[in-house]
Amino acid sequence: MKFICLTLLIINGITDSKSEQYDVVGPVDPVFAVAGEDVILPCSVKPNISVVDMRVEWFRADLKDSQLVHLYDDHEDRNTDQIQSYRGRTEVNHQELQRGDASLKLSSVQVSDEGVYKCFIQSKSWSDDATVDVSVEAVGRPPVITVDGFDDSGGLHLQCESEGWYPEPDLEWLDSEGVSLSSETTEMQRNTDGFSVKNTITVHHRDDKIHCRVKLRHHMLETLIVTSSKNYNPWRTSVILSSIAVALIVIAGILLAVFVCKNREHDELQNENRRKKQEHAQLQTEMNRIQQEHALLQTGLSRVQQARDQLQEKIRIQEHELLQNENRRIKEEHDRLQNEKRITKYHKPGSLPAPHRILDGAHMMFEGFKKIMFLNK
Repeated sequence: MKFICLTLLIINGITDSKSEQYDVVGPVDPVFAVAGEDVILPCSVKPNISVVDMRVEWFRADLKDSQLVHLYDDHEDRNTDQIQSYRGRTEVNHQELQRGDASLKLSSVQVSDEGVYKCFIQSKSWSDDATVDVSVEAVGRPPVITVDGFDDSGGLHLQCESEGWYPEPDLEWLDSEGVSLSSETTEMQRNTDGFSVKNTITVHHRDDKIHCRVKLRHHMLETLIVTSSKNYNPWRTSVILSSIAVALIVIAGILLAVFVCKNREHDELQNENRRKKQEHAQLQTEMNRIQQEHALLQTGLSRVQQARDQLQEKIRIQEHELLQNENRRIKEEHDRLQNEKRITKYHKPGSLPAPHRILDGAHMMFEGFKKIMFLNK
């Protein structure tokens, strides 16, 4: 037993000594990413061992409370507490984990993704982390050169503008020989899409090509404008600008007329819609009134039918009582006549006493009355 315990301690010590040699390694240089594209943040274990059974955690070290970017634990991704802006954009290749590669794939990079990331790997016996510095570049729109008129000496004012860049871009003017030209004013603004830059220059020479170039560390966009002596004619330029202004005024008038017409049609449609709604409300009220009257008529009809049934029942009972009374009266008359018959049984044959004739007449009347009552029913 002591030998077994000693062996286990030796194995554990060997394992601990080996485990201390593993390091989590990240990139030496910052990782550059382009907004809108995908990027891989490298992270691996050296020497290479499988980290499938380990905990792999990516988080932002430059944010408050080191917010979670991606978590792999217990053989699956667990991103319940992930930063909202990273939802659905992070991925760790589970097959590469077997080779010790815990790199993070970040899709559709945003400017807000720029920062310091930590790759933390933990096993039962050791843990280590590596830092990945991510820089994001957003390539803006191609620069636009516009002619901003002439000065008193005939110099041509040019303006170059571009937006949507991150970080702040550099803007420069170049002539046809590639020589940098000095600019006059530069405006830089920050908005939700990134940085916008605007620069102006005055050109005095003729028949030349002027380049406006906007660039970052790894990206550059350029626009060319060709200037000539014809283009420098102030009178011709004024005529062109005046024509453009007149055309714009005419177009604005047409658009205004169309807008007024459309607005009037919209108002008419709104009024028609309100009128139809009012008619529908009136019809609905009339329908409710008719339904109420129908319900009242149904109630009255039910009461009339109930009164009729009660009256018929009352008549039937009264008729039955009349028949019973008449029957008792006839029976009493019959019994009385029978008594009289016994008294006069010694009268001469063939002569029928008057009471008997009366009895027969009453009996016939009773039978006739019963037939009439039967027919009435």
